[in-house]
Amino acid sequence: MKKMNQCLLLAACALGVATLALNATAADTNAPTTCSMSCCSGMSTTALADATTNAIPDKLATCPVSGEKLNGDMGAPFTFVYQGQEIKLCCKSCKKDFDKTPDKYVKLIRAADKKQ
Repeated sequence: MKKMNQCLLLAACALGVATLALNATAADTNAPTTCSMSCCSGMSTTALADATTNAIPDKLATCPVSGEKLNGDMGAPFTFVYQGQEIKLCCKSCKKDFDKTPDKYVKLIRAADKKQ
């Protein structure tokens, strides 16, 4: 019974964090937000960007980080918005490399979009 209560509490916490992320409307999508639910102990999260905003669309057919084809073997692309630019990566793992030098990849995306 104790394990079931722990699982239910964990699920409720995850749902709360997901709701917090979906409701975040910060202008800077990288701005940290803090969960106010007691189960999270004030855990800091990063607001998820809403892909339906007026972001500049990413028209690349390949991942700017790995060069892998989008919608290929990796499945649907990992999509987010960075400083008003929609970014599509082949997988969530490429986000770590993107975060190291985001301007490099944004330039690649915008240069490719101008060619199309």
